[in-house]
Amino acid sequence: MSRRSSGMIGVWAEAQRQQQQTQLIQMREAERRERAYEREAARDRREQQAAYKQHREAEARRRTEQLDAQVAELQGLLASGCRAPSFRMAALVRPEQVQPFDPGGLGHPVPMPQLAQFHQHSGGWALGSRGRAEREAHDRYTRAWQAATAAEQERLRQLAAYRQQYDQWAAEQLAAVRRHNSGLTDLARSLRAGEPDAVVEYFSAALYASTAWPGALPRQVSAAYDPGARQLVLDWELPRYEVVPEVKAVRYMPSTDQDRETARPATQRRALYRDLLAQCLLLVLRELYAADEFGALDSVVVNGFVDDHDPVTGREAQLVLATVQAGHGAFSALRLEQVSAVDCLVEGLRGQLSARPDQLTAVRAGRRPGDVGGDVVSHGGHVAGDDDEPDLFQMDPIAFENLVAELFRAMGMEAVTTQRSGDGGVDVEAVDPAPIRGGRIVVQVKRYRNTVPPTAVRDLYGTVQDKGANKGVLVTTASFGPGSYTFANGKPLELVPGAELVELLHRYGLRGRLGGGSVPAQRTSGAAAGTAAAPTLVDVSVPPVPADRNVLGMTWSGGVALDVCALVCEGGRVLSEDHFVFFNNPSTPDGSVRSRPHSAPDKAAVEVGFDDLPRNADRLVLVAAVDPEVNPDADLEGFTDARIRLLDASGAEIDQLEVSDGRAGETALVLGSFRRRPNGDWKFVIGGKGYRGGLEALLGDFGVEVA
Repeated sequence: MSRRSSGMIGVWAEAQRQQQQTQLIQMREAERRERAYEREAARDRREQQAAYKQHREAEARRRTEQLDAQVAELQGLLASGCRAPSFRMAALVRPEQVQPFDPGGLGHPVPMPQLAQFHQHSGGWALGSRGRAEREAHDRYTRAWQAATAAEQERLRQLAAYRQQYDQWAAEQLAAVRRHNSGLTDLARSLRAGEPDAVVEYFSAALYASTAWPGALPRQVSAAYDPGARQLVLDWELPRYEVVPEVKAVRYMPSTDQDRETARPATQRRALYRDLLAQCLLLVLRELYAADEFGALDSVVVNGFVDDHDPVTGREAQLVLATVQAGHGAFSALRLEQVSAVDCLVEGLRGQLSARPDQLTAVRAGRRPGDVGGDVVSHGGHVAGDDDEPDLFQMDPIAFENLVAELFRAMGMEAVTTQRSGDGGVDVEAVDPAPIRGGRIVVQVKRYRNTVPPTAVRDLYGTVQDKGANKGVLVTTASFGPGSYTFANGKPLELVPGAELVELLHRYGLRGRLGGGSVPAQRTSGAAAGTAAAPTLVDVSVPPVPADRNVLGMTWSGGVALDVCALVCEGGRVLSEDHFVFFNNPSTPDGSVRSRPHSAPDKAAVEVGFDDLPRNADRLVLVAAVDPEVNPDADLEGFTDARIRLLDASGAEIDQLEVSDGRAGETALVLGSFRRRPNGDWKFVIGGKGYRGGLEALLGDFGVEVA
């Protein structure tokens, strides 16, 4: 009995020993895995810390390199400016050519039906019904032929009217070009005769049109011309002390996880600033004498100033920090690319330069424009005038052109008028210094009372292409019809109707009204880009927004033509194809969502009655896609600064909803969605999902099949 018990205990003990050994092995394996995991995690942390440190160090180096590049640009202002092309009158001459006649869809005849096609559709006749079928086929053919004939006659009528309109427009454009070129001939004659107005206008244009000046530097100028002394006298705004970076370098400190900025020594910063001021005056002289192809200048006086509080009186004043008078002969003997700017200004030309411009220590100014006598012309400052709002319709055409140029300068651009015209249709040359979106802008000004014809917009587009400009802007006291907006959609064009012009003038401290006063913002028909539209000179009426509706106005930067669409969905699926709202289906069946003509600054608009949406709809999705007919090779890389403006029925802005930027290679994008909350309210959720297959690929995710 005891032996059998011992055997059972032995088996049990062996089993317990093996179990304990297995548990020990498993525990050691778990510990080994834990140690391996901790080593892997520690290695990952070290790699992450190293990557983070490298990123912060690289960012600090990038900031330092930016500071160095900024200082190098300031130091090399004069040398780079001397390499810029000189301003010439020939640059303003326009070629005597206009955009060729393009009838578009009107140039294609209407296809006429063929009798054989109708007989083919009547095949399979039963015995005894052949004659009846032939008569029915012939009747259908006759009706189709009559409809096609009527459509062809209407096409020919519209084509003839459009051709007549084009011929009239082309004649007007050629006449305007010839008047412009004749005006340049008159201006050249006035320059040779030393007429003060012509001299000041020409050389002000030379300074504003110069490519030698970085966009961050100001270009405000007041000028007068002394014909007896053949001397141009001007006050030129200088950059402020803050233009020289206060920080010299940036270094990342791992111990504190912060960037440490090394301050630029005050003596170095002051020396850089004094050198920059001297370069500015020398560059002004260089630009003026280089542009003097008519021999109008024997000498030039430049007073460089900053607008600030006078440290002596505490009042705002123009503080002259540098001044110089230079004769043509003495200045032409200089090799500006090689000089020390401060030494050249002070020693070589006997000018004056503030010893402490950082503390606004002024120098005694030379001859000022007001000392010359006669009129002083200023550009870049506030427009002076009476207290009453001037009527833009009654304003002198040249004064109106100058007012538009002044508006562009008040918006931070450089702008000058480039021609004189008696009908108000003139160009203004403008330069937007902003990076990426900036560049050269061609502005046409039309002081009309009636709707601007679409041919004027076509003319502007041709001018943009001929001039190689980045954008064209058409400013008018009137309005634009749907044909104009259709043509401009997707092109680097911007249309500014009269009501918007008055709003911009007031916003930037300028004055102007339309007749008895400003008019409400214009709403126009917003036909989709790329769709055929018959030429029209008549604006269309737009129904008001019902009181219980909202308008979603969409705006963005970039010139790509986009189709903005809306989908009424339950979950991630559209309720039906009829609930996909786009230019060929402008409304849902119940009318709760509609496409709507947009008004500035929006580029597309949708009208929504949130309370009227179907009960089973829990989201309204807004999408955008590149129009393949207008921009077949474009993507959404330039789709930036996008937002949705939520407006009430009166047009008042309730909120602005940010939208994701587009990405290279993508041609469609979900902008965002309004989602129904359990309490019935709607919340906006930003989108951002992009598609490379265009609208078809996007709609596939929402259950819409695109034929």
